[in-house]
Amino acid sequence: MDSIRISTAQNIDIDYEIAGLGERIAARCIDLAGFLILAIITLVVMGAAQMAMSGSAAIVVFFIFLAIFAFYDLVCEITMDGQTLGKKVLKIKVISIDGTQPTIGQYIFRWLFRMIDFGFPFGWGVVALVSVAVTKNHQRLGDILAKTTLIKTKPRTEFSNVAFSFNLPEEYEPQFKEVLHLNDRDIELIHEVLTGYYQTGNADLIYAMAAKTKEHIFVTIPSGMNELQFLEAVLKDYNHLTANMSV
Repeated sequence: MDSIRISTAQNIDIDYEIAGLGERIAARCIDLAGFLILAIITLVVMGAAQMAMSGSAAIVVFFIFLAIFAFYDLVCEITMDGQTLGKKVLKIKVISIDGTQPTIGQYIFRWLFRMIDFGFPFGWGVVALVSVAVTKNHQRLGDILAKTTLIKTKPRTEFSNVAFSFNLPEEYEPQFKEVLHLNDRDIELIHEVLTGYYQTGNADLIYAMAAKTKEHIFVTIPSGMNELQFLEAVLKDYNHLTANMSV
C-alpha cells in the first residue's frame, strides 16, 4: 500500500496509508447524496417562496443553494481539518504531500481546479479518475498542483484491539502508574510506533517515542530496561490500570 509520512504533534513520524480511488468516490457520493436532499428542500422552499412572496424570493433561495454547492468543499476542508462530511464518514482527509497540514492557499488551489478534475459538477470527471488511478500518491490534478493528497485517518489498529492484546496475570504489578496521565490516543500512537518498528526495524521511532513519553508522564527508564521494553511496559501498565478502573 502507498503511504505518506506524517509528523504528529509529538514530533513522531508515522506512515499513513494514502486513500485510494474507491474511498474518494465513496466520499464524493456521500457528499452528493447530501446535496440531493438539500436540492429537494430548496425546490420546496422555492415553490413556497414563489407562492407566498414573489419570483425574486425564489431566485434568491436558488442562488443560496448554488453558493453552498460551489463553496462547500472549500469551506468544509478549511474548517474541518481537511474533511467534508463524506470524507469524515470514510475517515480520509486532505494532507500536504510533505506530511504537513495544508495551508489555506493549498485548499483554495485544489478547489479552483475542481471543474477541470470533475468536468460535469455532479460526478467524477475522466481527468480526475485517470489522474487518481495512475499517479503514485493517488492525486487528482488539483492535488498535484496544490501538492496535496488524501490519507486514511483510521489507525491501522483500533484501540480496542490494543487494549486487550495482552494476557496479563492477575498478580501483574504496573511499573509506571504515571501512565494514567496518557489518553487513548497517546496509547494508539505508541502502538503505531511499536508496530512500525516491528515491521521495519527502524529504532529511531522507538527512541523518539520513548523520550516523548518519559517527558509527558515524568518518569525515568529504570536501569536494565531499554526504550523498547519501556514502551511495551507502558502499554501493559495502561491496559492493566484502565481495565481495573472500569471494574
